[in-house]
Amino acid sequence: MYGGRGGGKSWAVARLLLLQGMASEIRVLCAREFQNSIKDSVHSLLADQVKSLGLSDFYDVQARTIRGKNGTEFNYVGLKNNPMSLKSFEGIDKCWIEEGQTVSKTSWDILIPTIRKEDSEIWVTFNPILESDETYQRIVVNPPPDAKVVKINYSDNPWFPKVLEAERVYLKNKDPDAYLNVWEGHCRQTLDGAIYAKELREATEANRITRVPYDPTKPVNVFADLGWADKTSLWFAQAIGMEYRIIDFYEGQQNPWNFYLKIIQDKPYLVDTIYLPHDATSKQLAIGRSIDELTRSAGHKTHVLPRISVEQGINAARTIFQQCYFDQEKCADGIQALRHYRYEVDPDTGQFSRKPLHDENSHAADAFRYLAMGLTERRAKPKKRRAASGGWMG
Repeated sequence: MYGGRGGGKSWAVARLLLLQGMASEIRVLCAREFQNSIKDSVHSLLADQVKSLGLSDFYDVQARTIRGKNGTEFNYVGLKNNPMSLKSFEGIDKCWIEEGQTVSKTSWDILIPTIRKEDSEIWVTFNPILESDETYQRIVVNPPPDAKVVKINYSDNPWFPKVLEAERVYLKNKDPDAYLNVWEGHCRQTLDGAIYAKELREATEANRITRVPYDPTKPVNVFADLGWADKTSLWFAQAIGMEYRIIDFYEGQQNPWNFYLKIIQDKPYLVDTIYLPHDATSKQLAIGRSIDELTRSAGHKTHVLPRISVEQGINAARTIFQQCYFDQEKCADGIQALRHYRYEVDPDTGQFSRKPLHDENSHAADAFRYLAMGLTERRAKPKKRRAASGGWMG
């Protein structure tokens, strides 16, 4: 179920799952792309509906789960935080994905084969953002043959509250384009304040988001943005002739750096240099060594990039964009993050500031800035001989 605000999608799914859980024993997994704590889940929504439906005698609402007297069980998971944890949930009857518009290609590719019990179902509720987003393409544009896809808006909700009606009318008069997305469930052409909207539109029109082959005769460089609570993002790229071929992307969260070194080592690439941000030379208190030292001790060549302003990095990325070719499949999650990377809104003026919004998309974008800086540095260095152009697009 997808559409605009006020359609009652989430309430309807919560109530239906609770009623089905009374009728027979089922295991329900409630998932969303980003869930750092139980507060980020639909647990509170389900608990409220247990009370609203008068089901408190049947359901035991605990701190991190809800259990029925007949064995029905509701659990929660964040897909992006630790996708491998999905494998610990077996025998799922219903998987409800809330805010499905943010689910990445990687998460879908892991989730779908995990929900494999006979007659199991995946339910998705979301408000679309961009037509190019993975979930919209997978469910609305190219739905699976056994999918039931329904668009639901405020006009389909007989209990649509008056307070939301006032908000709807206000936005319709103030910003008709935003209104179509927020209330009518139409996709946006671009996100307001999107930093690389022009560059990505041109890349799409020029067919530079396509299948990009790995050239095993040329080295691959890796560009990393580091995080723990935030995400660690890796871009894999080859500089061949005047082209920057971006062949792969990986992102994870709450894993030690050695985990990502193994990811890099397990890729079938001839890795030359791992480019690291300026803070990679800081020693970690827990182990007394820096990320740079850990990487070099694992046998990799490193290059620590200098610290420059975010604005300078964005300008560097814009400068190289016309030379970049992105692999559509392997870089899908990174491309989606770049499409959603946008400027903050100044709370005093209501206008976009020059400061990028720090959210789930900014880490891939930061790593892309490092990619631009690193590739520009490499191109500026004198070479002993000219590299062949390759001619693969021909």
